[in-house]
Amino acid sequence: MHDTAPLPAPPDPQTDPFGALEREVRVLIRRAQSTSALTARLIHPELEASAYPLLAHIAMHPGTRGSDLAAHFGVGRATVSRQLSRLAELGLVHRETDPEDTRGQQITLTDDGAARFQKARDARVTMLEAALTQWDKDEVAELARLLNHYSADVVAWLGSQQGAAQLRLSAADAHAAR
Repeated sequence: MHDTAPLPAPPDPQTDPFGALEREVRVLIRRAQSTSALTARLIHPELEASAYPLLAHIAMHPGTRGSDLAAHFGVGRATVSRQLSRLAELGLVHRETDPEDTRGQQITLTDDGAARFQKARDARVTMLEAALTQWDKDEVAELARLLNHYSADVVAWLGSQQGAAQLRLSAADAHAAR
């Protein structure tokens, strides 16, 4: 049987700005996850949704190294290595030994990878333009600026000792609550 209790109202941005922000980020992430799978399939039918951001970063920074990708996305090198291997198998990226440090590899998109990525990126931009057709371009620019500012601050906080310690404590609390 379903619970018929009314759902609580979302946090009010005026009285609970951080609670409201948490809710909006949570909903945005969930929606982004569902569209990421569609975007990945535009690139290649066997591509994992998590690979699109890697391709975007490689497109913007040709010759990047796996260790740079791991640091940028805050994941382990083994995770990035596995994803890069899959991207190479699909013919989307090319890896070659870094001439300045033979222990590392420089990663670039293949011509096919670049064309597929651009097609998917163009489709995402078109989707955003259609979804936000009622928005003024200045509002879109402001949203992009604020999201960039938010992302930069969160990444800096996560990289700090305080942020890392707080995440460990939160994870330990969540585990203890089970």
